[in-house]
Amino acid sequence: MVATAATSSFFPVTPSPDSSDSKKKRLGNGSINLGGIKSKTSSSGNLQVKANAQAPPKINGTKVVTPPAEVFKNEDGVSFHPPRTFINQLPDWSMLLAAITTVFLAAEKQWMMLDWKPKRPDTLIDPFGIGKIVQDGLVFRQNFSIRSYEIGADQTASIETVMNHLQETALNHVRSAGLLVDGFGSTPEMCKKNLIWVVTRMQVVVDRYPTWGNVVQVDTWVSASGKNCMRRDWLVRDSKTGEVLTRASSIWVMMNKVTRRLSKMPEEVRGEIEPYFMNSEPVVAEDSCKLVKLDDSSAEFVRKGLTPRWSDLDVNQHVNNVKYIGWILESAPLPILETHELSSMTLEYRRECGRDSVLQSLTAVSDNGTDEIECQHLLRLEDGSEVMRGRTQWRPKNAKISGNVGQIPADTA
Repeated sequence: MVATAATSSFFPVTPSPDSSDSKKKRLGNGSINLGGIKSKTSSSGNLQVKANAQAPPKINGTKVVTPPAEVFKNEDGVSFHPPRTFINQLPDWSMLLAAITTVFLAAEKQWMMLDWKPKRPDTLIDPFGIGKIVQDGLVFRQNFSIRSYEIGADQTASIETVMNHLQETALNHVRSAGLLVDGFGSTPEMCKKNLIWVVTRMQVVVDRYPTWGNVVQVDTWVSASGKNCMRRDWLVRDSKTGEVLTRASSIWVMMNKVTRRLSKMPEEVRGEIEPYFMNSEPVVAEDSCKLVKLDDSSAEFVRKGLTPRWSDLDVNQHVNNVKYIGWILESAPLPILETHELSSMTLEYRRECGRDSVLQSLTAVSDNGTDEIECQHLLRLEDGSEVMRGRTQWRPKNAKISGNVGQIPADTA
């Protein structure tokens, strides 16, 4: 008996006609429920078999059609299901595949929901989508793609393009920190006291100029400088290779927007900006050489009649500091511009100029007996008042540069 049961579980046994007849006799005229199949005899005496009807299941909104169960008929036309065996008890693979698909879709949806969770503080993306705060919230990072209208005759980005990137990241840093209210970088307390930031000194070292299509990564941070000043540094890299392209350091002071006079830093303002200060050395070593004051006798090249356009004014109603750089290069001799490229510059901003100012650009060239050239510059008003002093250094074009490896200084405060 046990052997028979085991054999029948693996091999189906075809019922004999006699057994079917006896089974039919036992059914009689009544009704019986066998494993979900309901059979009854109609008034005409024919045996009818009906399966319990169920609506086709749905998975992810799609109807899944299951194949009908295999049904056999004997010689008398009576329908019956085959015995339960190992083969016909295997799972429905289409249903299993649909279940696995459902699990994966649910997991994917859950993963997408996790992406909306807040990021770590050291990688917060600013709400304006223009950069991100890194290194414990002290460094602002932004990428720029070099456009075709930002390159010059040398097929590289101009120095004005580089300086505009530095200025843009400085402002976006303040805005991302939530301190920008009005004017260029003015904090809430500065606005109450009619104070604005003005740059007094700028040092820039360019190891290589990017070309059209390059993407540069600009990092910027601020530090204390004396009692009433702030220093801002920049580090510009090639975003693909990590090569350092430009390093820059600047000193900023406060000026009263109404009186146009320099002002001490109020304690309320200091309390706003000190949490963002890094305790670090300047990314460019301070140039200790004094800038020469040029006059008509010492200047070799003079360009007169320079006037600002309306588009040269910033929101504080004075000429943008990047425009000054273009003005001092107006008097640079053309042979130098054709054979050399600007490698570094030191600028001292003496006073601002407005829409009605008329300026003169003076340049003197120093011959040091090498391939590199040094120039002294002065930008002044027609009445002789100094606007800016500067010194630029030039290297031959296509010269091989042993680039300095620049790093963002670690905060040691």
